[in-house]
Amino acid sequence: MIALSLTEIAGLVGGQPHDIPDPDLKVTGPVVIDSREVRPGSLFAALPGERVDGHDFARGAVEAGAVAVLAARPVGTPDAPVPAIVVPDVIAAMGALARAVVERLGATVVALTGSAGKTSTKDLIAQLLQRRGPTVWTPGSLNNEIGLPLTAMSADEATQHLVLEMGARGKGHIRYLTELTPPRVGVVLNVGTAHIGEFGGREQIAEAKGELVEALPPAEEGGVAVLNADDPLVRAMASRTKARTVLFGEAEDADVRAGNVRLADGGRPAFTLHTPTGCSDVTMRLYGEHHVSNALAAAAVAHELGMSVDEIAVALSEAGQLSRWRMEVTERSDGVTVVNDAYNANPESMRAALRALVAMGAATPGRRTWAVLGPMAELGEESLAEHDAVGRLAVRLNVSKLVAVGGQEAAWLDMGAKNEGSWGEESVHVSDVRAAVDLLRSELRPGDVVLVKASRSVGLERLAQALLDGEGEVAGRWA
Repeated sequence: MIALSLTEIAGLVGGQPHDIPDPDLKVTGPVVIDSREVRPGSLFAALPGERVDGHDFARGAVEAGAVAVLAARPVGTPDAPVPAIVVPDVIAAMGALARAVVERLGATVVALTGSAGKTSTKDLIAQLLQRRGPTVWTPGSLNNEIGLPLTAMSADEATQHLVLEMGARGKGHIRYLTELTPPRVGVVLNVGTAHIGEFGGREQIAEAKGELVEALPPAEEGGVAVLNADDPLVRAMASRTKARTVLFGEAEDADVRAGNVRLADGGRPAFTLHTPTGCSDVTMRLYGEHHVSNALAAAAVAHELGMSVDEIAVALSEAGQLSRWRMEVTERSDGVTVVNDAYNANPESMRAALRALVAMGAATPGRRTWAVLGPMAELGEESLAEHDAVGRLAVRLNVSKLVAVGGQEAAWLDMGAKNEGSWGEESVHVSDVRAAVDLLRSELRPGDVVLVKASRSVGLERLAQALLDGEGEVAGRWA
């Protein structure tokens, strides 16, 4: 973080200093919410949690090197003072401090949202812009009112680009995040069915996602809205912004578009990138055709910020996956390939992952494909229909075997596959991770490709890891 004194911070967040021996002492390290991540010069934000209260770790954080604690109440005693800035609401104070940091930086803020692909696209944008100058980006999917300020506050005076993923679970969420870190460039990827149970419908999701483009500065002040030309609900957001609109996609009128899209090298997408200043060929390291749209969004941002089409093409061809458990491909010593895409799941990402799995299997004749799938959360009344549809798609794509893991939603996946025409043991429903591991251990053979995917709350990444662990460790882990 940029260096700020405790007096300055107290003023910025509307806090009261408590037990601070030297108000001119500066915070020079990161703002952290986990006392184990404290470094000398840090500011420790004490957040209440479901199981633990950060205030209980305040003293240990200071002993580990934190300059002070951002807290909702005094955390020291007369005999053992702990320097703190006391505020009515720690999360709101973090937001206020993030806003102040961003205002002082002068960095270009790029924000993006969408129902699917946010994290992968954010990682691509970061890898492109990093070639132009120091870039800070959201780690993983820390895209809410806690994670976004933490990312913003990790920037310093050298930062030129700040790439921020913005998530939403309801109307007003993205608007709030844009108030903390006002973007100059805003990207909307798509409007799907993720969290549809909370929003109520795709139109309501579009209303919430469009808050990002409404927050952009007008065109004459440099505002740019990067919108998916292939998604009608996203394309329509052009009417909601005063920023200049740049379209990306495969549509003929897209400013940044892909031509000659194909899958090569076992499911890696290749295409010709077309921009207003020329075209160049791209062959990605990532797996799955869905990454073409993500790459176009990243290319549109990079082009707007001064990169040439050849620079962009090279960067996209060299970019990897920065975040864990998102189409994370590992080949075992026996030739079995495990695709860990278990960080999260919604109907759109499930379909994309299944198609990527099939493309990977098709690269080698006779190679079997396994889809080990768990529940998709927060689909509300659409849950039965969406799980059924994914099970049916697995059959239509000729996935060799579907293993549905879990309770009712997993049963719906299995039901969809069987109703579509699966027979015998091509689709199987198992109750838990242990049963799935036992099944896979007994039936996998060299050359098989195994996709593991479910919503984050299911924790199916444990299954993927079990498939990669040693035989003995796998056997005992789920007992």
